[in-house]
Amino acid sequence: MGHGGDRSSCLPLLFLALLAFCRGRVVRVPKGPLIRVVGTEVVIPCSVSDYDGPSEQNFDWEFSQDTDFVRIVSTWDSAFTSEEYKKRVDSGDIKLRRSSNDAVELVIRNIQPTDQGRYKCSTPSTDATVQGNYDAEVQVKVISDGLSVSGSKARSSVSLRLSEGDSFKLRCSASTTSPEHTHLHVTWQIRSGLAWRDILSLTHEGKFQTGPGYEERYRNGDIRLDTGANDTYQLSVSQASAVDGGAYRCLVSEWVRGADSSWQKIQEKSVEIASVAIQRTALDVVISTSNMSVTERDSLDLTCNITTDRSGIFQAEVTWYFSASSDDTLSDAQVLLSMDHDSVVSDSTLISLSHVDRNSYRLLVRDVDVEDSGYYFCQAAVWVPLHNGSWHKVVERTSAPVSVVVTALEPDYEVFLNASKTPKFSDDPTELNCRITNAQDTEANIRFMVSWYYRQRLRSDDVVMEELLATMDADWTLLLGDRSRERSQNGEIIFFKKAVDTFSLRIQWTSESDRGDYFCVISAWSRHRNNSWVKSKEVTSASVRIFWATQGPVFNVSVHSDNPAVYQGELADLLCIITMEGIALEPDDMSFDVSWFAVRSFALDREPVLLASLDRRGIVTQSRRNGSSDLSLERISPLEFRLRVHGCEDHDFGNHYCVVTPWVRSATGIWQQEPDIKAKPIFLSVKMDVLNAFKYPLLIGIGLATVIGLLSCLIGYCSSRWCCKKEVQETRRERRRLMSMEMD
Repeated sequence: MGHGGDRSSCLPLLFLALLAFCRGRVVRVPKGPLIRVVGTEVVIPCSVSDYDGPSEQNFDWEFSQDTDFVRIVSTWDSAFTSEEYKKRVDSGDIKLRRSSNDAVELVIRNIQPTDQGRYKCSTPSTDATVQGNYDAEVQVKVISDGLSVSGSKARSSVSLRLSEGDSFKLRCSASTTSPEHTHLHVTWQIRSGLAWRDILSLTHEGKFQTGPGYEERYRNGDIRLDTGANDTYQLSVSQASAVDGGAYRCLVSEWVRGADSSWQKIQEKSVEIASVAIQRTALDVVISTSNMSVTERDSLDLTCNITTDRSGIFQAEVTWYFSASSDDTLSDAQVLLSMDHDSVVSDSTLISLSHVDRNSYRLLVRDVDVEDSGYYFCQAAVWVPLHNGSWHKVVERTSAPVSVVVTALEPDYEVFLNASKTPKFSDDPTELNCRITNAQDTEANIRFMVSWYYRQRLRSDDVVMEELLATMDADWTLLLGDRSRERSQNGEIIFFKKAVDTFSLRIQWTSESDRGDYFCVISAWSRHRNNSWVKSKEVTSASVRIFWATQGPVFNVSVHSDNPAVYQGELADLLCIITMEGIALEPDDMSFDVSWFAVRSFALDREPVLLASLDRRGIVTQSRRNGSSDLSLERISPLEFRLRVHGCEDHDFGNHYCVVTPWVRSATGIWQQEPDIKAKPIFLSVKMDVLNAFKYPLLIGIGLATVIGLLSCLIGYCSSRWCCKKEVQETRRERRRLMSMEMD
């Protein structure tokens, strides 16, 4: 008996081992019992694995309360359903929903206590050999609905109108009388559009879970979910903002732990608790003054006015900003002063911020500077107290900027330049005095600086820019120009301050290259608050000419052409004519270097190109040319030089001028070089001769057309004469005589 019992107990284990070894078909359903609530929808999944045959498998579902099974529905046989389930299947209360080729779900809507029992899922065999299991059963238990969810006792839903920054609380009650050991999952949700969003949940496992976007507010304590007596769940919201407006509901689900220790949701109910409207706090921030101008060292007075519809207890925070550019953002601007909601003002020496009344805040900038020019704007924020004693900022606005221009104080003075020593001959000294006159309101923070300029006087039509001789900067440092640097270092030119209001320039030995116009510029420099010096005004004196008569002639140069507009291929003549003023010289006592230049543009905006040059010894030098035109340069008289352009082309156009260097022989026989003289340019235009350009192509075209026409006629005649001739054979006719009638 004992041995038989041991043998029988080993048989199931052996069978399972063999079954695992054989590895046949496996049909699976959830581990039961499945506890469901009456009136809810039940979904029972069924899957099959390790099978042979087609990938898509069929399923049959049957139900039993005792021993016999009743057919419910099938995926492949429409006549499978028993009569007692046919109506529910046809109406869709019971249906099969395929989730994959090897899995389906049995869906039962509005499950009733009569649906409590065993459900069997079967799969018809498609295997080559019968292995494994072909059906599986699960127990479904239907319990009564014991879950109740309600809102306020007074009414199911309330409407709340709140201001931004206020706090509010919402309550709902949830309880269950289920005979099973179930847990409740409570979620507060908000609907601001069409969809509901989770705010905060107390899960069936007793954990708090925040919805998307509410994590930070939950950590700060602005959103809480508290449980109270009588199964109440309270949602507390602090510092309400515009995103908190909408409909609120309490969503409660009931959960039960299954046979596999996993939690299963068996039902869910919700109730709308309240509709909350958040009125945004209106805040208007305006600077009472429009764009304004302030004189340097005066005071800048601006007032920021704030207007809000906020009632109750609140405090304002005001911050003044400065920006040098209107394009700067708030982060780029400079903070001048601020007053927080506790009326604490940040410290500053020259700037003050005062609270004039409840809605006005005054900014006073004393002793303004030019650097204070820019854009001023103020930013205001409204703070409200919270239940825990802290303050919360509900709204913030920034005013439009106000443009402020600080005009510098320009000292009133005049500048006069005179020559205390003028040269009458070469190597005589020259002394110029630049004097400040009628100076008014000059204080210790004003400095006068001088700049000396020289302008050469030319005999040609060119305009010469002034050259800087020396200047004195704000640190009393003398800066020398290129023209006077070497001579000043050698002591030939001296710059010094003769008196408080007089600056002097002395040339020890005046040369002929020093002849020209001289003028000075006196600049006034003002000291700013940061001890930096800024130029505030400049006054230029009238020019003084340094000149003396010399024993030599004065030469002038001009360019002339009888026909400055030529056609392509023609000859262009340009004359460089030299004239003299003063003492006349013999032709043998003067000589000239002549160079011709061209600027290839209508305007003189390109570099000049050297065409050819003729030195005083008669040697001609030409630059390399790219085109087919040619140049010739010759002297046609002692004071006239001719440039010829042979066979003009397009690239020969442009402004042409000559530069002459006179050489004069003194009485001692020494040749002396005079300064270069540049003539005013003349424009040479090269036009196209349309008739000559098309004459030869036209004649060639007509000739070719005539030859081709004659050749065509000749070819046609020959073809018709010899190539297209045909022989015509005439039909031979017999000649018979008519017989006489008499012979007939």
